[in-house]
Amino acid sequence: MSWEVLSIIGTVAFAISGAIVAMEEEYDLFGVYLLGIVTAFGGGAIRNSLIGVPVSALWEQTLMFQIALVSITLVFLFPQKSLAHWNRWGNYFDAIGLSAFAIQGALFAVNLGLPVSAAIVAAILTGSGGGIIRDLLAGRRPLVLKHEIYAVWAGIAGLIIGLELIKADWVLYTLFVVITALRIVSYIFKWSLPFKSLKPTIINK
Repeated sequence: MSWEVLSIIGTVAFAISGAIVAMEEEYDLFGVYLLGIVTAFGGGAIRNSLIGVPVSALWEQTLMFQIALVSITLVFLFPQKSLAHWNRWGNYFDAIGLSAFAIQGALFAVNLGLPVSAAIVAAILTGSGGGIIRDLLAGRRPLVLKHEIYAVWAGIAGLIIGLELIKADWVLYTLFVVITALRIVSYIFKWSLPFKSLKPTIINK
């Protein structure tokens, strides 16, 4: 049950996130649907390619595609005045999708009997892969490549699940809420990882 719930949550959240980014960039209706679908299923496709599962398995998720299409349609038809702060809402839905798909990806790896390292990588790729493709198609620098804390939360979820510290569904859902909250808090307060710039310093005279 937890697998299906997380799949639905992640699909809805990332489909909405992709649609919002497309509307921010003033894409047409086709672009909105394309970016929404790619964001919702891109991470799973990358994960499957890495761990040896046929990418074609994604096409068997008929229900998830239907859920994604309905979610994108509702967002597109939603009154613009009710979604005045597009960027903020996009980041909130992105946080939900990141958490849900990171946990789902880690569970996928564990169920295949793969090691902890594979669970961490699967969590990061499933949680952030769709967002990376979305940002590239939208002409943006992917969040995961910035110094802003993003994929780290997915990696932590993957580590916890890979070590098989989760013994009950309620603990799994608690982890989902915690990872989502951490991502939102890091976005609001602009937490960042250490970085070094190689750009020359301009001295104003």
